[in-house]
Amino acid sequence: MESPSDISQAVAAIGRIDAVPTLLQVLCEITGMRVAMVAHVRGEAWTVCAVQDDLQLGITPGSPLALETNLDLESLTSGTPILIEQASADPRCSSQNRQGTCQLESYVSVPIFLASGGYFGTLCALDREPAKLSQPYIQFTFMRFAALIASQLSQQLQREREQTALLDERQAGELREQFMAILGHDLRNPLQAAFASTDLLQRRITDPALSTVAERIKTNIRRMSSLIDDLLDFARGRLGGGLDMELTEVENINAGLTTVIQEVQDAQPDCKILSSIDVNRPVRCDLGRLQQVASNLLANAVTHGSPHSPIEISARDDETDLVLEVWNAGEPIPAQSIDKIFEPFWRHSVSGSRHGLGLGLHICSQIVRAHDGRMSVTSTREGGTRFTARLPLSMPCVPKVSLAIIEAPPMDDHSQRPGYAPHHQSAESRPQAQASSL
Repeated sequence: MESPSDISQAVAAIGRIDAVPTLLQVLCEITGMRVAMVAHVRGEAWTVCAVQDDLQLGITPGSPLALETNLDLESLTSGTPILIEQASADPRCSSQNRQGTCQLESYVSVPIFLASGGYFGTLCALDREPAKLSQPYIQFTFMRFAALIASQLSQQLQREREQTALLDERQAGELREQFMAILGHDLRNPLQAAFASTDLLQRRITDPALSTVAERIKTNIRRMSSLIDDLLDFARGRLGGGLDMELTEVENINAGLTTVIQEVQDAQPDCKILSSIDVNRPVRCDLGRLQQVASNLLANAVTHGSPHSPIEISARDDETDLVLEVWNAGEPIPAQSIDKIFEPFWRHSVSGSRHGLGLGLHICSQIVRAHDGRMSVTSTREGGTRFTARLPLSMPCVPKVSLAIIEAPPMDDHSQRPGYAPHHQSAESRPQAQASSL
């Protein structure tokens, strides 16, 4: 920790150490000297930071020390303790008196070194009269007090620098997030125009190959739009506005979740997803946000799961919660990374895919938290990776609603996967879906 280069900073730092006035008073009492001070020293410039002035010399904190002495200035700032009982008889002092000089007969000076080794200044006492300073405890006390002041000062300066760095980082973070929000908002219009233009071209194109190209463009525009949505949600949450939530009692949550699965399936028809959507009670939630959770979890499973294994999504109600789960096979999330999985901009490294911003799971966790729910993940090589979102229910049990089913291609022996619980619908009747990656 370096010594403060700004004089006002040095004076303020010493002024915030509550013990300094008491220490100076004690030094005057044990030496019989009438002036004691802490001075910040830079070259030949001395600045008083704290003072006990019983001689009424007019010395005040923040003022330069203008006392002239017959002791050589270089010896005062040599960085070693100095004790002079009677300057007029001491060979270290000049015998030449200057006109108008305030002659000091007794003087004690002990350097103050910060924890970094940097020289801050001196703890000193002085008087116009001789003083008995030969007792060992006097120099020992000065040195101990100087070390105490240095320790307190070092800690204080360290805290101040950390607080400054924290404020700078916070301001930089806010600027980054404001930039992301503005960028995401401004990108919406050109993306919408590109999508509308591509859709118009696709309807007028007769060449199947060109139509396929147009569909790929639209798929990528949808993915870009999804990334922008994640970016805007993240920026709103970090800038203090929070995610937009409108909680209502949704009577048939099954239909909303099934719609998401169908949309994902339409986007990626080659993906195999088994669906069990069986919620028998109304759910107090923001349906659009809950659909976003389901879409993001499916997208994560598509991106990081095994391409040759089906993905499972289920939703059910128990006594207290709506339980939404998404499972996929593939390389597990490393154990040391599990705690980081819901952090923003974090992507686990086991997947070869580096698509996305790493915000999807973070936004899922924030949406679930906004519903007073909780989100968890388990991941092993044998059992696969399972994300679970639990949202509290608020309504009593009601008659069972119909189970939503989406047609899906048949699976190959999926019932043998560890932990797979077969449902009453056949493999052919379970839905499949895919979404843009995170």
